[in-house]
Amino acid sequence: MAEQGKRRATYADIEAAPEHLVAEIIDGELLTHPRPSPRHSGTANAVSAKLTDPFQWGGSGPGGWVFFVEPELKIGQNIVVPDVAGWRRERLAGYPETNFFDVVPDWVCEILSASTERRDRGVKKRVYAMGDVAYLWLIDPRLQMLEAFELRDGSWMDVGTWNSADEVRAPPFHAISFSLADLWPLDPPLGMNEDPTPYYAGDR
Repeated sequence: MAEQGKRRATYADIEAAPEHLVAEIIDGELLTHPRPSPRHSGTANAVSAKLTDPFQWGGSGPGGWVFFVEPELKIGQNIVVPDVAGWRRERLAGYPETNFFDVVPDWVCEILSASTERRDRGVKKRVYAMGDVAYLWLIDPRLQMLEAFELRDGSWMDVGTWNSADEVRAPPFHAISFSLADLWPLDPPLGMNEDPTPYYAGDR
């Protein structure tokens, strides 16, 4: 929490942040972290690509969704930036007139990295629950894992965990399945007892 009496951060602080940093406001405090590493950004691009054709374009699935990469979201007094977010089309009439969305998405996905994992699993997970985001995915490209959560009565419920040996069929996108290993095309799948340390190289 921001200390009592300390100036609360505003959107002007986000606009003034260096361009090489991702800036967010959580509990009145300006928080920044480095731009994603190649492995991180590649994973975000891959999961977005997996979902866009069937769920945004309806080419091989039901359609009805729209996705954005690194959108700014206003949830209460917080400004947060998930790696990927999706809205059901009936809930998003058009682009916002501001740089941020004030319509809360139906699904968010965070790609975990050294500088973001604690925040993604902690305060941001709480903010998403406070905003009634219905589904949350946490993807760790270093451990090659996907964890899926569904908001039930204000609390996150674990609805499944997948690794690179698995075909993913995770809510709210369980109309399709895809190989989790496809999210990191430049890395071979991790074996059960294999050391993931090499995949932390360049992580930030």
